[in-house]
Amino acid sequence: MEFQVTNSPFNQEQAELLNRLLPSLTEGQKIWLSGYLAALQGAATAVTSVAAPSTVSASNVAATPKEVTVLFGSQTGNCHGLAKKVSKKLEEQGFKVALSSMGDFKPNSLKNVQNLLILASTQGEGDPPDNAIPFYEFLHSKRAPQLEGKPFAVLGLGDTSYEFFCQTGKDFDKRLEELGGKRLISRVDCDVDYDEAASEWMNNVLASLSEASSATALVAGSGAAVESGAESEYSRTNPFKAEVLENLNLNGRGSDRETRHIELSLEGSNLQYEPGDSLGVYPENHPRLVDELIEAMGWKADELVTVNKNGEKQPLREALLRYYEITVLTKPLLEQAAKLTSSNGLKELVEAGREQELRTYLNEHDLLDLVQDYSLKGVSASEFVTILRKIPARLYSIASSSKAFPDEVHLTVRTVRYEARGRERYGVCSVQLAERIQSGDTLPVYIQSNSNFKLPESTDTPIIMIGPGTGVAPFRAFLGEREETGAEGKTWLFYGDQHFSTDFLYQTEWQRWLKQGVLTRMDVAFSRDTDKKVYVQHRMLEKSRELYQWLQEGASVYVCGDEKKMAHDVHAALTTIIEQEGNFSPEEAAEYLTRMQQQKRYQRDVY
Repeated sequence: MEFQVTNSPFNQEQAELLNRLLPSLTEGQKIWLSGYLAALQGAATAVTSVAAPSTVSASNVAATPKEVTVLFGSQTGNCHGLAKKVSKKLEEQGFKVALSSMGDFKPNSLKNVQNLLILASTQGEGDPPDNAIPFYEFLHSKRAPQLEGKPFAVLGLGDTSYEFFCQTGKDFDKRLEELGGKRLISRVDCDVDYDEAASEWMNNVLASLSEASSATALVAGSGAAVESGAESEYSRTNPFKAEVLENLNLNGRGSDRETRHIELSLEGSNLQYEPGDSLGVYPENHPRLVDELIEAMGWKADELVTVNKNGEKQPLREALLRYYEITVLTKPLLEQAAKLTSSNGLKELVEAGREQELRTYLNEHDLLDLVQDYSLKGVSASEFVTILRKIPARLYSIASSSKAFPDEVHLTVRTVRYEARGRERYGVCSVQLAERIQSGDTLPVYIQSNSNFKLPESTDTPIIMIGPGTGVAPFRAFLGEREETGAEGKTWLFYGDQHFSTDFLYQTEWQRWLKQGVLTRMDVAFSRDTDKKVYVQHRMLEKSRELYQWLQEGASVYVCGDEKKMAHDVHAALTTIIEQEGNFSPEEAAEYLTRMQQQKRYQRDVY
């Protein structure tokens, strides 16, 4: 649409200016502009109604920009990245933004917040991420203030394969309402493929805030300056095809484990990372499972199916290989599948009252099991793929320092294979890396920053690293970084696996760093080499006095690996050590660890 002098209230110069400006505006800028004009009109009306002096102008009304507080609770960095994105959008439209991790936010200042945006992921069995725990507990305590109509909006990140999907976001949303807050927009719960849903949430938040600002016009360009610097064009939504330089098995002959050391080239990508960050890898499903699924359903491999909202079509086999998730079942998937079949069995499985049975089925079966168990053959491929979700990237802790290996990134990946119901099962990405990826091949990757798992700012700070199995990966990066920077702080590594002779990952590197003094001390636990199984937490308890002394000297503690058991056992061991060596009560020991978390001296990368 063009403005013409003949059919608009604008003169020639104004029309030309508008015709140059409007095509260049983003949707968000148009939303802001409409809010600005509405506010300006509202302010003018208010001034007229009270017979204000003619000297009052729009600039007087627009003296103070609207303030928005953006809080994120993030374990792997996804919510942090989205929080920065929405903050940038707000600043571009004149809002004054306070962006903060929940762990850094002073809860008592909540009552002073004008507009509140919450972005929170969910861990394990519905738990908040580590850096959100203090704020979560404050908000659910009697100390939480009444919010009395304070505008808020919540974005939850989760995974529908977990029973308590987006539970932390749901909890925040419910509690803020209980305290008297008023929703700007409805909460959005995002699955692993969250980009579109999160973007829509951001746009709706911007529109709602702009509309709500009708009492005060906004000053464009206010707010904190946006960080500058060259950024890579590659991201989660536009991954870089990294060439594989090395693909080695780290386990010795005779081991019943297979752990791949993968070296990838980042040359030409401009991707940057720090120790503690992760690499996202988009995998492909196993061709054997894809073919078995197509055969079981009676489909044709070359049939074209739609794979995204843009209407893009791909041959069915290619879509099942590279686009759709077919190994993990979720409750929403089963509910949708039940609508496609006349099978009463599947409809009954998703009914209320059978949660335990459903939970067991989801944990122990894949898509091929589902279609065979509930006779889904006969459903067309084009209809069936509409209920499948996009295959998510797999995140791996980076096992290298970019200072030590410029333009490279290294991974440590344990291959997952097991048999169930007479059929071999396999980890999607780990088996692809072990069986079908060789030097010279490429993998689509991106960097996932993780501000919650970072080396101390001071290189003199002692660090204690606890990482059994592949959990040791980021500590190879930590020590590589400390070697390159000449850090003086003491370092202590607790490492464990099954057998010393076959499963001691990166043994020669640890020995070299011990000899050079980069690694001050190392304690190992090989659980199958002794009659009684010994794990890293047992070694920690054996060195209780020395470990507590390191804590008293200001050491930072890092834990990486299995969340379900190891991380809990290590946390319990730390609590016991603090309680015994510090002569604390259980409550005081727990508070000691909480303070360490708040000071970022106790960080975990668990999965």
